[in-house]
Amino acid sequence: MGDDGLVRLQVELAPRHKTGLLLKNPVMTAAGTFGYGVELARLAEVQRLGAVICKGTTLRARTANAPLQMLEVASGLVHAIGLQNPGVRVVAEKYAPIWASWETLVIVNVAGTSIDEYVEVVEYLEGVAGIAGIELNVSCLDVQQGGVTVGASPQVIADVTIAVRNATTLPLIVKLSPNTGDLRPAALAAASAGADAVSLINTLTSISIDIHTRRLRFDNDLSGFSGPAIKPIALRMVYEVASELRSSHPDIPVIGVGGISSTQDALEFLMAGASAIQVGSMNFVNPRICVEIVEGIDAFLRQEGIKDVRAIVGAAL
Repeated sequence: MGDDGLVRLQVELAPRHKTGLLLKNPVMTAAGTFGYGVELARLAEVQRLGAVICKGTTLRARTANAPLQMLEVASGLVHAIGLQNPGVRVVAEKYAPIWASWETLVIVNVAGTSIDEYVEVVEYLEGVAGIAGIELNVSCLDVQQGGVTVGASPQVIADVTIAVRNATTLPLIVKLSPNTGDLRPAALAAASAGADAVSLINTLTSISIDIHTRRLRFDNDLSGFSGPAIKPIALRMVYEVASELRSSHPDIPVIGVGGISSTQDALEFLMAGASAIQVGSMNFVNPRICVEIVEGIDAFLRQEGIKDVRAIVGAAL
């Protein structure tokens, strides 16, 4: 709390990057759940957040999957929106100028189906005012190796991270998918290949069946599952990755994502080794949830007599 009675909430998410990525607090919005921030800027008090991660951005515009995109289930959401976005050119020309006027940092989530696509997107974003960093969504990446399509294996993650690292000077976060099992090899691959931080977890692969039509509900069959139900799984994976990186890559922060719906959840992720957290599905329920969590973390630290949020990061490791 110090002489001025304030709790220090600032966190650095790119300590080995030349410019760094300093957030005023550890609370961020997760990609795809907060639009571009402008839609909810006033209601959600966006200027009080640590950072906003915008919707997944691709090289060219993509339309949404149809007709069903999202379905509420017990303790979560099943969704298959399909990376709907206007393309990188529109993001850079329409939204970035607005972000440049904000105190809150904006990080662009980048997606693609090939390494070349990722590179083209980040090259387009290079030097654009209002963009503080890049978060790579590697969950949708399919690469041909030996005639076989492989998903985001550690080697593929390393390859795309190296390519993007060479194409941008911005701080680089790699977002990891839980659907490959143990995320420690993937995190190590990203860290070794030049990532400044890793975020985890992305959505869990799921399906939903319409019992009347006897068919899968979503056009592209597979969907993503997010919301409070995945929190214990995400927390375990963050704990494992943070433990692994603490010994081998102590300068690579972990960002915790998955089912966070309260201050209690956020604090658990911080204590599990996350330097910052992202809130996703709960934004649909309560657009002010991120601000409430910022206030809750501050109140907890005051109550515990802790002067700096960094003192609880990894406390449970």
